[in-house]
Amino acid sequence: MKFEQRSGLRWLWLAMIIFMIDYLSKILIMGTMIANGSAPIRVLPFMNFYYVHNTGAAFSFLSTEGGWQQGLFALIAVIACGFLSYKMRQASIIQTAHNIGCAFIIGGALGNLFDRVQYGFVVDFLDFHYKNHHFAIFNLADVAIFCGVLLYLFSSRKKVS
Repeated sequence: MKFEQRSGLRWLWLAMIIFMIDYLSKILIMGTMIANGSAPIRVLPFMNFYYVHNTGAAFSFLSTEGGWQQGLFALIAVIACGFLSYKMRQASIIQTAHNIGCAFIIGGALGNLFDRVQYGFVVDFLDFHYKNHHFAIFNLADVAIFCGVLLYLFSSRKKVS
């Protein structure tokens, strides 16, 4: 088998690194702050650490529901990881942007899935703001998913002749 034909699944090591970085960052936050009770820790003039429990999805979507949404979000994460693993298996190992994008999404999805299964919520702590205007609080898994989607879309675009 030629080198170019090797499966993109060899990039899954990157998903595990993303997962571990996310996991360790959340352990650090949970060990040093009280959820929704600690004062924010200023990191930069536009960024705080502020520990919250998110039972919803992005922007706390469905967070006020009775708990059924946890199963839905877990199922979506499992399906996404399976689909992206399949796409990586079909891709060549040298399709770098595609494989890194998939690995980032998988690592981030696994990080948030672990939280949902282990704690019943996702640990969020990155609070970006400008003056008194705050963006939704998120975590490193969310950053990885966002960056992974951008890379995946970039790598998927068709060349126009």
